[in-house]
Amino acid sequence: MAELATIARPYAEALFQASASDLDGAAGWLDQLAAVAGNPQLLQFASDPKVAPEQVFDLVSGFVSNGLPAAGQNFLRTVIDNGRLAALPEVAVQFRLLKNVQRGASDAVVYSAFPIDEAGLKTVAESLERRFGRKLNTRVELDPSLIGGIRAVVGDEVLDTSVKARLEQMKAALTA
Repeated sequence: MAELATIARPYAEALFQASASDLDGAAGWLDQLAAVAGNPQLLQFASDPKVAPEQVFDLVSGFVSNGLPAAGQNFLRTVIDNGRLAALPEVAVQFRLLKNVQRGASDAVVYSAFPIDEAGLKTVAESLERRFGRKLNTRVELDPSLIGGIRAVVGDEVLDTSVKARLEQMKAALTA
C-alpha cells in the first residue's frame, strides 16, 4: 500500500498544481477515471502488449461523463504511457487529500440504513462538523445492517449509533 501511495503522490501533486483553477472539476473526472481504472478486467486488457496505448486511452476516457477536458486527456495519456493506470484510484485519493488540506476540510462518509435526502444530509453534516470541529465533504452510503442508526467515518474516527453498535457496547459493558 505504501508503495502505491509513493507512486501515486507525484501524479496527484502534478495534477493538483495544474488544476488549481478548477480543483472540483478535476476531482470529478479523476474520480471517474479512478473508478474505471479499478476494474481488474480493464487492467488486464490494458496490460496486453497487443493493445496500443491509444486503444486504452479511448476505452478509459470514454467512461467520463461530459467528456474529458484537455488537461484530463494529457494526464490520462501520461498515466497510460508510464504504465501507471492501476495507480489511478490512489492518485484520486491523494488528490482529494491535497484538495482537502488546501480547503481545511475532511471527507466524511455517512452510512445509513435508508436513503437520506439533501435536507437530512445537510442536518447530519452540520452536526458532524460541530462534533469534529472542521468542514466536511459528506456523502452517504447505504448499509441496511444499520437499522436504527447511522455510522459516520471521518478520517480515522468513527461515530456509530446503530443498534448493532449499541448492543456490542452493552455486551462489552456486561462482560467487563
